[in-house]
Formats: sequence, C-alpha cells, structure tokens
Amino acid sequence: MHAYRTHHCAALDADAVGESVRLSGWVHRKRDHGGLLFVDLRDHHGITQIVADADSPMLPVLEQLRVESVVTVDGTVKRRSEATVNPALATGEIEVFATGVTVQSAAQELPLPVFGEAEYPEDIRLRYRFLDLRRERLHANLMLRSAVIASIRQRMIGQGFTEFQTPILTASSPEGARDYLVPSRVHPGRFYALPQAPQMFKQLLMVAGFDRYFQIAPCFRDEDGRADRSPGEFYQLDFEMSFVTQEDVFAAIEPVLHGIFEEFAGWREAKGRGGARHVSPLPFRRIPYALSMLRYGNDKPDLRNPILISDVSDQFAGSGFGRFASIVEAGDVVRAIPAPGTADRSRKFFDDMNSWAQGEGFAGLGYATRKGGEWGGPIAKNHGEARMTAMADALGLGPDDGLFFAAGKAAQAARLAGLARTRVGEQLGLIDPDRFEFCWIVDFPMFEWDEENRKVDFSHNPFSMPQGEMAALEDKDPLDILAYQYDIVCNGVELSSGAIRNHRPEIMYKAFEIAGYTRKDVDRDFAGMINAFKYGAPPHGGSAPGIDRIVMLLAGEPNIREVVLFPMNQRAEDLMMGAPNVATPKQLRELHLRSTAEAPAGAAELDRAVAPKAG
Repeated sequence: MHAYRTHHCAALDADAVGESVRLSGWVHRKRDHGGLLFVDLRDHHGITQIVADADSPMLPVLEQLRVESVVTVDGTVKRRSEATVNPALATGEIEVFATGVTVQSAAQELPLPVFGEAEYPEDIRLRYRFLDLRRERLHANLMLRSAVIASIRQRMIGQGFTEFQTPILTASSPEGARDYLVPSRVHPGRFYALPQAPQMFKQLLMVAGFDRYFQIAPCFRDEDGRADRSPGEFYQLDFEMSFVTQEDVFAAIEPVLHGIFEEFAGWREAKGRGGARHVSPLPFRRIPYALSMLRYGNDKPDLRNPILISDVSDQFAGSGFGRFASIVEAGDVVRAIPAPGTADRSRKFFDDMNSWAQGEGFAGLGYATRKGGEWGGPIAKNHGEARMTAMADALGLGPDDGLFFAAGKAAQAARLAGLARTRVGEQLGLIDPDRFEFCWIVDFPMFEWDEENRKVDFSHNPFSMPQGEMAALEDKDPLDILAYQYDIVCNGVELSSGAIRNHRPEIMYKAFEIAGYTRKDVDRDFAGMINAFKYGAPPHGGSAPGIDRIVMLLAGEPNIREVVLFPMNQRAEDLMMGAPNVATPKQLRELHLRSTAEAPAGAAELDRAVAPKAG
C-alpha cells in the first residue's frame, strides 16, 4: 500500500464499499455525536467523511486533533444509510471507518477559519494567505484561473500564434505608469526596470520576422491598487501580429475570448454561485470613442445596462430653467439619464441620487419625476410641461419614466452622467448578472489638450498609427486626428487596450513632434524601437487582455484579489513575506546605493550576521 494514500478524497463511491483504503489530507471539520465522531477529511480534490465510534481505538486520536491538522487515515469503506447520503459531495454515498490514524502535522490554533466562507479583515487574510487559499471559494477560483490559462494557450496556438518569453530585466521608458527599478551591481549608478508590458519587445519580434506572437506575460507597474487592478504586478495575454489591419486583430482574438467565456460560462452555476451566463455573439459590437462617451459616459460601457445617456443641451437653450439655459449659453452641456419605471418611487429616491452625486464630488444631480405622464420637480416646473414632454418623446421615454440631469463642462457632465447611469441601473435592478456583454471601443483621439501644461499631448498610446497617417499629421488639427487604437470591454471592465502600431519612423517623429518631443528625444528614449524600424518593419498590431480581469469576471468576484494567488494589499505590501523590506548596509554597498531613509533598529547587527566570515 502507498505510504500516504490509495485514493484521493473525491475518488471513492459506492463501488468501493468493503475496500480497505488509505487517505491523507487536512481535518476540515469535526462533528462529535457523543461517542460517534465524524471527521471531514479534505485534500486538493475533495472531501471524504471519516467515522470513529466508541469501540474504535482511533476515536481519542481524532478527538484531540485540531482542525487543519494533516493526517493519514487507514480504514474500511462503508455505505451510508439512505437518510445520511450527501448528494453535494462526490463521496456522499460512502464513509470510511477509521482503523488507523497517523498524524503527519498537528495544526496550532487557527488565526482564521478554513471551513465556511466568513468574511475576515484583509490584513489577516493576506498575512495568512496559505490558510486563506485552503478555503473552498478561493481554491476553486485559482483552479479556474489555471484552467482558463491552459485553454487560452490552446486557443492561441490554434489561431497560429507562437509563444515566446520576453525579458524581465529591461530599460525604463518615459511613457506610461511608474517603473519598478532594479539597481545594477556591475554598473554603478545604473538601473534596470521591470517591464510595464512587453510592448517594445513584441513589436521587435514582428520586425524580426515572427508573424504571430503571444505569451502569458507578467507586467509590473508601481501604481495604486483598486478592485480591478492589483498593485505591483499582474498578468496579461500579450499578443502581436504582422501584416494586419484593425479588423484582422479583432477577427483573431474575438474567437479566443468568446470561446473562453462560453467554455466557462457555466462555472459559477456549477459552484452554486449563480445561474449560467450568456455570452454576446460574434462579432462583438464596435462603438466609436466619442459615441461611447456620449451614450454611456465613459469608454468602458456596461452594455447589460439598457439606459442610454442623451445630450439635451438644445432643449434647454433659452428655456425657462435659467440655470441650465445659462450653462448652455456658456458653451457647456446638459446630459439626460433616463430613470425608467420610477413612477412608484418616492421623492426620496431622487433626492438620494442627488446626495450621492454630491458625495462623489459633484455639485449635484438634477431630476424630473413623471407619473402617468404628469411631471414633477423644480426643473419640470420651470422648463414647462410641453417642453418636458417634447424632450421625453424625443428620448423615447414612457409616461412613467423619470429623468436625471448632469450639467457643466462636457468632460465633467459625461463623467457624472456615466456614474449616474450605472447607479440608476443598479438601484432599479436593470443590470442582468447572467450576461457577458463584449464590445470594442474604437477611434480614440490621437492627441488631447493638456490643460495643466498648456500643450498638446498623446491621449492614449503614442506608438499607434494615426488614421490618415502622415497626411493627417501634416494637414489636420491635432485634436481632430483619430488613431487606430481600440479597447476590448466586458460588462464595464476594460480587459485590454491595443493598437495598429506606427511602424514608419518618419510618421513617429512627426507624431512626437506634435506632442512636443524633438527627434533627439525620440532617438534617446525609444532607441531600440526607432532604430529597428529603420531596417524594414512590417505593419503590425496587437493587444493584451488582462488574465486577472478575465478570471475575475468568470468567477463572479468583485475584487481581483480573489483570483490572484498571493496578492499585495492596497499599499503594495506583501504581509505574508514581509515585502518590501529594508536592505542591509552590505546589500546597499554592493549595489553602490545609499538610503536616505532612517536605518531601522538592528540593521547593523543584520549586516554583520550576513557578512562572510574570515578564513
């Protein structure tokens, strides 16, 4: 018999009744029925019920064990009585009567329970992540992640992509987020940077003649965490293709994403977390950036929400509602957000929405109520019944649909309208949790006006090909130039950005010139890429959907931490491993560094402890 197990803890069923078996695992929970002890034994695969009765010499051994102790159990498989069969377990028809128990590792008192799904403070969960990961929900999430990555690899290879690994130690780039720097020991005063993405390397692979590349790439960015973004590091499906148009990129990656989401659409239902989910059909919708900002108030719309924002500025020009009339006269805008079927909602619902907007830092959110075609509220009273009805008819509203209004400068009004659209949809239960709705946001502006620095700057990706190429850069107002840039969005979550790249040096120099960079700046800051383009570069493009975000959506988790093995906290600290920590003086000397931070107590003793011994 094997030293530790003949079966795993999800393998036994009624066909094994009467067999002598050996199982190993963790004591998941114990139930003492007065001389009859039931122990749920758990391993990676599942749970088997172990039984010891008053006549069993194993009863006192099992009784004294704390939960999460690791044991090996010898025993005989018996059929459960019909009344005690547990259909929720793969092993629910049987139980194992213990004839021998070996304690492999006794557990101390736990800082957080493994059995059950009780919420615990983040710092406790992250400090004891190895225990947190034993919990059923997280264990299942991480197995889902592994299965998703395996499926992605197969699908990408099936689409003709080849997997390569790009460098982790590279050069810092002046574009993008803040780098993590790594000091060089052999080159004093010089630093490597961890890659924010394999962007330049994957483009150089296209220049090198590799037609279709992909990798599951680690990326490192020194930026704050939030619910859909891990601080420090994350993984993405990075890919690039040569001799392609924007539509070719879409046609390559859409079947991969659609297939992944269809393959795992029923995963949540299988885990008892909700219903099966429908995936939007191919091809995914294409929504121009300008239209997305108008209709949804952002560039990552949740298409499960049926509410559409409208510009009603013209409706208030010269109207009886002086506040909105003066806003429009000043060249600003008024956006309307429908509140469908709110005739039965009290005034408090509308007032609470206004208070919520003020809590978000806005001046307020105007509103008009409607019941059976009759309008209510100060805006409707001042604007007039006829004008309000004409507006509602133009927007296609019904007699019981209210309205909210966001007014001010276009960018601020769009932002408030977008947030209000989401909140109204949530408050009214309009967002279907059982759908995955994909779309592409396309036609991003190439440039934007930087109000703080009073200059034109890149708005999205400086290495994108402008629509119209050189002619557009030479002849058009920079703020009117669109780029071959695109984002893939699912349920209001941006999965990735991408672009058809600017592969022609003269166009790149001109684009950077418009943004205030000299030819010398480009040659210095992007030497590897610009030099390569001078030796024959193919048209190419790609994207990089986020693995963490894909798994978060499939698992139905609201926070990306729940699908990452060992995440940091919001302050980019690894509480379990104690990172970041303080370098010893010896380490700093080797790297030719001096810290301006105050040395912690014990640093000198630590330095001596790790120093090489003489002789």
